[in-house]
Amino acid sequence: MEKKDHILYDKSGNPSKEPAWIFRTYAGHTNAKESNELFRKNLAKGQTGLSIAFDLPTQCGYSSDHAIARPEIGKVGVPINTLEDFRILFDQIPIEEMNTSMTINGTSMWLLSLYVALAEERGEDVSKLQGTTQNDIIKEYLARGTYIFPPEHSIRIIVDMYEYCLKRIPKWNPSNICSYHLQEAGATPVQELAFALATGMAILDAVKDRNCFTHDEFEQCVGRISFFVNAGIRFIEEMCKMRAFSDMWEEITKGIYEVKSEKYRRFRYGVQVNSLGLTEEQPENNAWRILIEALGVTLSRDSRCRALQLPAWNEALSLPRPWDQQWSLRLQQVLAYETDLLEYPDLFEGSKVVESKVRDLIDNANKEIAKIKEMGGAIKAIENGYMKAQLVKSQAERLAKINNDELIIVGKNKWKEGIPSPLTNDPDGGIFKVDPKSAEQTLKVLADVKAKRDSKKVEETLARLEDDARNGKNLMFASVECAKALVTTGEWSDTLRKVFGEYRPSTGVEGQKLNLESEKVVGVRAKVEKFLKSTGARPKIVVGKPGLDGHSNGAEMIAVSAKHAGFDVIYSGIRLTPEEIVQSAVEENANVIGVSILSGSHVELAEQIFAELKHYKADIPVVFGGIIPQPDFDKLHKIGVKAIFTPKDYDLMDVMDRIIEIVSQVPASV
Repeated sequence: MEKKDHILYDKSGNPSKEPAWIFRTYAGHTNAKESNELFRKNLAKGQTGLSIAFDLPTQCGYSSDHAIARPEIGKVGVPINTLEDFRILFDQIPIEEMNTSMTINGTSMWLLSLYVALAEERGEDVSKLQGTTQNDIIKEYLARGTYIFPPEHSIRIIVDMYEYCLKRIPKWNPSNICSYHLQEAGATPVQELAFALATGMAILDAVKDRNCFTHDEFEQCVGRISFFVNAGIRFIEEMCKMRAFSDMWEEITKGIYEVKSEKYRRFRYGVQVNSLGLTEEQPENNAWRILIEALGVTLSRDSRCRALQLPAWNEALSLPRPWDQQWSLRLQQVLAYETDLLEYPDLFEGSKVVESKVRDLIDNANKEIAKIKEMGGAIKAIENGYMKAQLVKSQAERLAKINNDELIIVGKNKWKEGIPSPLTNDPDGGIFKVDPKSAEQTLKVLADVKAKRDSKKVEETLARLEDDARNGKNLMFASVECAKALVTTGEWSDTLRKVFGEYRPSTGVEGQKLNLESEKVVGVRAKVEKFLKSTGARPKIVVGKPGLDGHSNGAEMIAVSAKHAGFDVIYSGIRLTPEEIVQSAVEENANVIGVSILSGSHVELAEQIFAELKHYKADIPVVFGGIIPQPDFDKLHKIGVKAIFTPKDYDLMDVMDRIIEIVSQVPASV
């Protein structure tokens, strides 16, 4: 039979059709019971895998009853304290048949231990479990902020998981290298390639250094590394980036690590398309952005993702509602099943344009990897602040281009006028809100478990965990026993904090410049100079990230912009308490406090900050920025917040102008 170039054939030479990728929606909120109901509904609608979002306390290693956790319970994911929460979360879900992805990093070992304990409790064959723990701690230091322990100890935990999974859960990916969050933090395609691959190399080097695997077993470890990639709006460039990823991973695994088996060298990846470019303005346009971004990782068969999850149109406004997630799922299903996309070989094979772009990305990414190697690898490039500073620089350059109209964002800095979106006309305004009473159920489940569990068993398993941590033993075994004893997330984490300590990486802000010069900049600087002349000091802003929200892009850009405008800036990074922020502002005689929060806890944290200001009898104006729904503006103003900035306030000098007006006590429109 004559073969035709436009027909796809299987291994036997018969015409075939490519199977669809795994359909996922990133989901989890409120409490374990409501998240379970959401999972089962999504699976019934045609979702083919689970992608679990955990709340910030769970990600950062705190139990829900810890003081720092209370404002965050269930806000951006499901709260998990003990095995009892997993029993509720996976009720009526066959985990032995499910491909489960867990977005968890600092506490990834703990969540996997809970999953193993649940499977054993159900009498399931643990070796059948399949899925992924995200567990890319390097990108947490760079972009997402849910790290706990110093790098060397975090890497040790990851290698422990490889050793455990290889022998007991062979279909589980112990870590997932996430360049997704790098792009969200401003990374260029070259940086996304270089930093992600350097992270993969750091993990493989640590696995080799453990010296506990034969070469065949090491190859299997290489085969369990997966990647989670971002697909941005420049979908041709994004498609070329994916081809570059595959080619570079082949070169690295074959050339550097001498992996002989082709299947273990394969670049395996899932995708979530870009959320950074979604706009609060004209949010209906986000639906088209999401579709176009999905094309970059589905059109080309040779760079088609193995799993895809899409954000929802309203994620610049709030968490998505179930209907919003359904809409994104339907987009995938239409693309996979109504079009002929899966019927053809690669459409771009032999394209000179694609080949040239891929080569250019590879060459530049290899140069960046060479720099990181010269520093001693990715861990050293974290500790010396290089990688973080490069991301802050790229993000600043991106925002400067938007402010200068060099980078067009439809509805934001071009074609701003439009008919109000009917999508926001629902009674809820298109915004999902967690019921504050839902936290009570989480806390009740936790309190009941603590009251009924065997406290002696808890003490014994935690003592073993601490002992194993001090003596270099694999921590998975003790962690699984802790899970079975109903140890809490906070107890597990605190035990390891006692041994390993905690870590605060570089903010990346120091020495950064904003490539922005305009009449607005001149005007703001003039007001700053007027303030200097009248008071004898430059206006001073404390930029604070309270609570457990680690997405620091906004805070970093405000810090860089304020410095560019002439302010003195104090920014100490993420995960500060309201007490620490206010104390810093009082001690430094700050003129304004700028609070950045994206987790939905803005009202609770505002109340705590103003309670601290009252304690110090300090009259320091406070401004807020982040994903803050319009209906909450009045609440924040009544608490005392002077100005509120959301993603639509992209003009950095407009923001700084409003802040200097507040500082100068000149009436400003807020």
